[in-house]
Order: sequence, then structure tokens, then C-alpha cells
Amino acid sequence: MKFIVSSTALSSHLQAISRVINSKNALPILDCFLFELKDGTLSVTVSDSETTMVTSVEVNESDADGRFAVAAKTILDALKEIPEQPLSFEVNTDSLEITVQYQNGKYSLMGQNADEFPQSAMLGDNAVRVEMEASVLLGGINRAVFATADDELRPVMNGIYFDITTEDITMVASDGHKLVRCKTLAAKGSERAAFILPKKPASLIKNLLPKEQGQVLIEFDERNAVFTLEKYRMVCRLIEGRYPNYNSVIPQNNPYKVTVDRMQLVGALRRVSIFSSQASSLIKLRMQPNQIVISAQDIDFSTSAEETLACQYDGNPMSIGFKSTFLIDILNNIAADEVVIELADPSRAGVIIPVEQEENEDLLMLLMPMMLND
Repeated sequence: MKFIVSSTALSSHLQAISRVINSKNALPILDCFLFELKDGTLSVTVSDSETTMVTSVEVNESDADGRFAVAAKTILDALKEIPEQPLSFEVNTDSLEITVQYQNGKYSLMGQNADEFPQSAMLGDNAVRVEMEASVLLGGINRAVFATADDELRPVMNGIYFDITTEDITMVASDGHKLVRCKTLAAKGSERAAFILPKKPASLIKNLLPKEQGQVLIEFDERNAVFTLEKYRMVCRLIEGRYPNYNSVIPQNNPYKVTVDRMQLVGALRRVSIFSSQASSLIKLRMQPNQIVISAQDIDFSTSAEETLACQYDGNPMSIGFKSTFLIDILNNIAADEVVIELADPSRAGVIIPVEQEENEDLLMLLMPMMLND
């Protein structure tokens, strides 16, 4: 079996899907790429048994169909060093010897039996189909993935919840301290449906989406989901379980509203948080008419800091404590120049909303407060 393929095309596709591979795999075959040549198209598959990704690369010429597996690290590292040129693969399908010829040399390596590679999961007949613009899906995952949890006791919190209705699609993530709710009106389902996408496949698809144009097809049943992009296809196991009612934890009708420049606030938080207690990272926000005082102290080391920012606020003076690292994370995942922080009282969650929402989007972030010592 012989085929010729562009070195950079093959290398870039292999790089993109190689993130699926775990550092330690139960099955040795999962350390390999599965190459399948059929009708002049080369498909390459990787899997970690939970998530499988397939990409297709056009070949310049080929003489027969066939399949083989090859150690991922070896072929990745070897292709990295070759500039753009045609690569000629020659595979002995009986002995699985592989010869890769390029301009000034050749590589020889051993393949493995493709039949050992696990089959990817198939969806049931009751699978739900949804289409989303690649940029809309990327925006939602980008904003939500940082708020997912790493909680062995509550696995449903370890992914992004897709809440699909006939009017919109909402992507939600929460670790119990912070929550992101990103609703898009630019996509909708034909029926009510929902699934929880684990963090790893969410991060994998996030890395592929920036180069994608057009629609992404999402199909899912109770156990698995399939994401179909132009050159890539990902099949992943979903997190099973019931996601908590996220709307019930968002405080409504908050009387205190502060409008502040986002980047100025991030800068102040970064400077002041250096002086907060390393154990708690507690910072205090004191809202006064048209100004916000950000302060922190570490009693153990007798250090403290305070900074005042101009803002729009006309309510009664009020103080609330937050974990600075969480608040900075939230502000960094909002694109708008200004944000509104809505508060009810120091013991209830703060709601952070961009002043200018993106088109067809309704973004809301929430952060639980920390008790102040005074």
C-alpha cells in the first residue's frame, strides 16, 4: 500500500488531534494514530477510550485502500522536523513495516495491527441534532470552560451544560463558587434537550473551532455526543446525571448596581491582591457614591493595600468580600469595556454582567461572596 501526502498538511492535522491522547493509557494501542486510507482520502483517528477524534487529509496519490496504526509520538516528532514537501508512505500490510520517504532521506518504523484499535461509540436512533455557528459555539465554550469544577463527588459539575430549547441554547458551567450562564439566540433546537459536555472534549473542540467556518453539527443521545466540523469529527462520552437548576441560584432584583471599567478593576485587583492572605485571597470591595475602594490585608505578615477607583454608584455604602483569583478570572472572561456588578447584600452572590452584550447573546457571571472579618 502506497500513498503520497503533504508533510505540513499531515503534521498540522496530527498535531490538532494528538491532544486527545493521555500520558498513561490502559491499552498500548491508544498511544497510536490509526491511519485508514479509503478512496483517496486518509482518515486519522485517536482515542483515549472516552473521547475519539477523526480528521481527514487529502492524499496526492494512492494505490490501494488499507489501515494500520503507528506510534503517535514517533511520527509526530519525525514530521515536525520536515519542511513542506511530499511524503511518500509505503506500508507492507502483512509485516506492518512502514517506510516514509522525503526529499533527502527516509524513515523506517514498525506499525501495529489496526484491528486492535477500539471502535468509536455509535449514537442511538433517538439522537438529537442541533446546528450552531462555529464562532457561537467557540464563544460559549470559551466563556464557560474556566468555571467548570474538578469534583469527584459531583461529576455533573465537571463539564459544560448545554440547555437547548426551541428559542435559544444556553451554555452553563459552575464549580459552586462561580457560575457562567451564556445564552445565545443565534442557535436553537427543534425540541427541549440537554447534555453535559466534559471539560476535556470541551477544551479539545475549543482548540479546533478558531479555524472553522460555517456550521458545526452536534448530535447526541443519553450517553454520547458527536461534533462534526469541516475536517474533524469528535465522538465523546457525556457526563450522565441531572444538572442543578442554575437559574434558581442567580439572585434577582439586586438593589445595588456598580458600573466600572473592567480593565481598571482587573489592574487594581491584581495589585491589591498581592497583599491579601495567601490562604484565602480575600479582597474587600467597599461601594460608596461614585467610587469603589478595593482593599486587602494579611494579618500574619502585617501587610495591607488599598486602591480607589471611580465608578457609577449612587446607593448606600456597602462592603462585600470576594476571592480575588475568582473575580479576576471572571473579569478576564468578559470582553466588554465596562461591567455592572449587581449586589443584594454581603452574604448573597454578586452578579457580573457586561454593559454591552455581544450580538444575540445574553452573558451573566456569578460569584459567591466570602465573609469579611470585620
